[in-house]
Amino acid sequence: MTGFERPKLLTETVRDHLRDLIVRGDLKLGEAISERQLAERLSVSKTPVREALAQLRSEGLVQIFPQRGAFVFTLGGDEVADICDFRQPIETAAVRLAIARYPNDVLFEISEVVDEMRQRLNEGNVKRYLDLDSRFHMTFFKYCGNSYFVETYRRYSGKIAALRTHLAVKPSHTQLSMQEHEAILDAVRNGSMEETVWILKQHIDRTRTTYTAEITDIAAADSHSSGKAGSK
Repeated sequence: MTGFERPKLLTETVRDHLRDLIVRGDLKLGEAISERQLAERLSVSKTPVREALAQLRSEGLVQIFPQRGAFVFTLGGDEVADICDFRQPIETAAVRLAIARYPNDVLFEISEVVDEMRQRLNEGNVKRYLDLDSRFHMTFFKYCGNSYFVETYRRYSGKIAALRTHLAVKPSHTQLSMQEHEAILDAVRNGSMEETVWILKQHIDRTRTTYTAEITDIAAADSHSSGKAGSK
């Protein structure tokens, strides 16, 4: 007997919508979030908005300050390095398990994803490209067979995806990302586990070198450098 799928609660719907706005860059890092405006936009009361914001705070996507309100998260350079320190061991472990357990399924799925990534990038559809980028990395968790890895990574996957979106505006970043995903695919296709892991580590580590530890707010730093570039 097939059970009924539980309908989403209003708070979950608001949360998922708000998460998408942050991950896809429609709400920028460090941007203020107005409960009232969001409630009006979604035609809901402020209660589910407030509850959704609290849930997103636990995912690290929202920061809430007394007397100031809610803001999209932003990071310092040291926190960017911390994310890389988190990603490298968990993603490389997931890659090893997934390829050992389901090599054909992993190869088939990432081949499809990389083909579409290339197509979307050629079209200039960066938002869809970034969605596929997230799917590429999640594929290894999908097949790793370890629920602890999956749940731990999923908790922070929105934050990782939002950072990926923020970095995409940097010169050549997305083109380099495309080349690295193609290189990972080639290594998997060639059956070279150590090369696959090495390229993945380099791919993740490139984010680490984008900001120095002294930068306390990457959104503000990038906004400042963009302003200086535009005034030249």
